[in-house]
Amino acid sequence: MASPNGMLIKMQGVSKIFFTDELETHALSAIDLEIKKGEYLAIAGPSGCGKSTLLAILGLLDSPTEGNYFLNGKPVSSLKLSDRSRIRNREIGFIFQAFNLIGDLTVYENVELPLTYRGMASAERKEKVQAALQRVEMAHRSKHYPAQLSGGQQQRVAVARALVGDPLILLADEPTGNLDSKNGDAVMDLLKELHANGATICMVTHDPRYAHHAERTLHLFDGRIVEQTLAPV
Repeated sequence: MASPNGMLIKMQGVSKIFFTDELETHALSAIDLEIKKGEYLAIAGPSGCGKSTLLAILGLLDSPTEGNYFLNGKPVSSLKLSDRSRIRNREIGFIFQAFNLIGDLTVYENVELPLTYRGMASAERKEKVQAALQRVEMAHRSKHYPAQLSGGQQQRVAVARALVGDPLILLADEPTGNLDSKNGDAVMDLLKELHANGATICMVTHDPRYAHHAERTLHLFDGRIVEQTLAPV
């Protein structure tokens, strides 16, 4: 269930500082961010600007040094590790640049894995996995292994794995980064179609062509939001 006003994510004054022996690196500074249910947001900017750090905090893989983060109306900063893991498994779908599929599992087993962690019954898992693979047009490859697939096909399977648990939001970190332009365009078309069918998507990209697929783009530079642009209607 999304929060009553449709606001799925709210960040207030989020900063992230990485400390090493004698150095402080300010990866993010005073980030204010809101993402509504059903929105397609891109986070753009040059390498090293803080995009992946922001996505890691959004996905509960990291915590801010300062500031507040509300997911679905609830503060997440004070959650225990076990609660963060449960929310990641149930409410957030991740799509990575490197696909992150498990090589000795079949396509079907890779997509099924997040549901297995939930302890979901076998019949329900089967139904959800088949539906997710059909959505990305990979049902015919369910018994193949990742090494038997092209890069574009592997990323489609990774999208299916992200979708299978009906997450509140899909977080995509440079989802076309390891693909040629043809396969990259195909994956972007797939995300666009998922959004048209109601998915909430937040995508990190350094490629302006792909940022234009989103309804709204936040431009990061040196850990700060320096500009926001809306897609032409």
